[in-house]
Amino acid sequence: MGRSTEWTPSLWLDTFDELLYHDNELDYEDQWTLNFNYNQTDTVTKEERKRGWRVYSHCARGRFQCPSCRKTWPSARVVVLFRYRLQRGRGTVIMRPFGQACRRCQDDEFELGGFSTKEVEHALLRLFAKIRKNCYGEEDDDDGVSSTESSRVRTKPHEKSLCEACCMGICCQDDE
Repeated sequence: MGRSTEWTPSLWLDTFDELLYHDNELDYEDQWTLNFNYNQTDTVTKEERKRGWRVYSHCARGRFQCPSCRKTWPSARVVVLFRYRLQRGRGTVIMRPFGQACRRCQDDEFELGGFSTKEVEHALLRLFAKIRKNCYGEEDDDDGVSSTESSRVRTKPHEKSLCEACCMGICCQDDE
């Protein structure tokens, strides 16, 4: 189980650039950048919407490690929130990963998780599909597959009280 439990912004930045500039996922002349904001929410005000901001909430698979007791755990419901807009040839994506707390320690400290390269690619490809649809008017080539349905992995039931996104009312928990 050598999968990383460490939050690695550079993996997201490098994969973003790779998909954008080498694989031409957004095959337009615009410049796109990825930034991080660890406080943003999924609320878009009327004023922000007028200025072109959109929000996409993605449910990813990640791994976590508690810094206190060193316990590790996988999760199939890690919320990654993207806020994006295109304005005058410049595209901006602002990302926030949400954390989870350790069940053993119960200290209300939310840790950020680690993601595999494949999972980062999947999240960013879904984001680019939303950008193509909402910023460039393309059809969404999603075929109705949600981010959690693509390849189900069995994990323990989602514990809302340990999920930062659930605590803020923006989790991707399915109604099962």
